[in-house]
Amino acid sequence: MDKMMEESMMGALENVIDPELGIDIVNLGLVYGVHLDEDGNAGVEMTLTSMGCPMGPQIVDQVKQALAELPEVQDTDVNIVWNPPWHKDMMTRYAKIALGVS
Repeated sequence: MDKMMEESMMGALENVIDPELGIDIVNLGLVYGVHLDEDGNAGVEMTLTSMGCPMGPQIVDQVKQALAELPEVQDTDVNIVWNPPWHKDMMTRYAKIALGVS
């Protein structure tokens, strides 16, 4: 997968907002990686802010919807991982400012 496609996928994922925090999953640092095979099968490796996140299924559905809007993507598999565990230092400067986190 080329860099431009990776950027397109990450850009699409910036439209997925964590409903509890009101910030997108990319700036929150929840997306660990994306890939796309030659058949249009996308993969997203990501985490959630906590293991018991009640919004997990909703966020996964939004990820699939966001990537489905890209013409190159035929199907999406979302792999939720817990290692490395998410922490506030993974957030971008934008997310930290928006949430008042230092």
